[in-house]
Amino acid sequence: MRAASFLPRSPLLSPLRWMVRPLAALLLPLLVAGCAAYPLGLDDTTTGADTRRLNDVTYSPEDWPEVLQADIHLPFTPDDPSLRPAALVVHGGGWQRRSREDMDAIAARLAQRGFVAINIDHRFAPTYRFPAQLHDLQQAMHWLHDQAERYRIDTDRIIGVGYSSGAHLLSLLAVIDPDNPLDRPHGGPEARLAGVLAGGTPTDLLKFDDGRLLKDFIGGTQAERPERYRLASPLRQLGKMAPPFFFFHGSADGLVPVEHAEDFQAALRDRGVATRLERLALRGHYTAFLSAGPAIEAGLDFLEQQLGSP
Repeated sequence: MRAASFLPRSPLLSPLRWMVRPLAALLLPLLVAGCAAYPLGLDDTTTGADTRRLNDVTYSPEDWPEVLQADIHLPFTPDDPSLRPAALVVHGGGWQRRSREDMDAIAARLAQRGFVAINIDHRFAPTYRFPAQLHDLQQAMHWLHDQAERYRIDTDRIIGVGYSSGAHLLSLLAVIDPDNPLDRPHGGPEARLAGVLAGGTPTDLLKFDDGRLLKDFIGGTQAERPERYRLASPLRQLGKMAPPFFFFHGSADGLVPVEHAEDFQAALRDRGVATRLERLALRGHYTAFLSAGPAIEAGLDFLEQQLGSP
């Protein structure tokens, strides 16, 4: 049986309303706890004694089809010359809406944990179709390498952190082998991630019915473009190379069913890749994001253990 069409109506790929209403009273404490785990309302320049933020930094090349920007969240460690891990942060929105502001609090938390976090925007479908968005992420990775000396980045410890369609793009980026056609022309060694923290992740686009968002993203239905659906599915592109993955997923997600994470995790384990899945009980797609604080912390603990010391 196929999952529901990937057709969100509300921000951040909200789940079906009928699922949210009966659970609202039960979920409210979880939502408050999850949101409170992250500092909101951050200033444009300084977010506190231990982090700094640089707004609207252009990361795309001069000849790129669209100017793309990011906010850079930095640990404030002027007396520590050591290299720091980094995180490429990508928002959700069905590949065609929302902005990096959705991931602002998570990026700030990453900086508090010692990561240089680059919270990016990317091009939107249907104006730009797959693999344009993946190419944007690859350019962001090249930018991170170019800026490594300036921001004291350990380029062997760059992770990806994303939710929903953002997690999909990061997962795909992470599993691309050198012989994969998606590694050309903008990939290469600098586009490799050392780990992924992914929430509400669509891992196999062929599991969905034909919906508007997918048709806009891919450029047609599954019957019309089956190979492009396979090429855009992280599960179906998983080769010999993959970094550690931490997934979190709402157990009641009616938009992106938890089997997407389960199947991907099983495939990673078959290849001997370190992986963990945290199921968020009674939470749908939107509520899992709003209450993701503890899962983000657990994911960072997991990845820091895998990455080790510089």
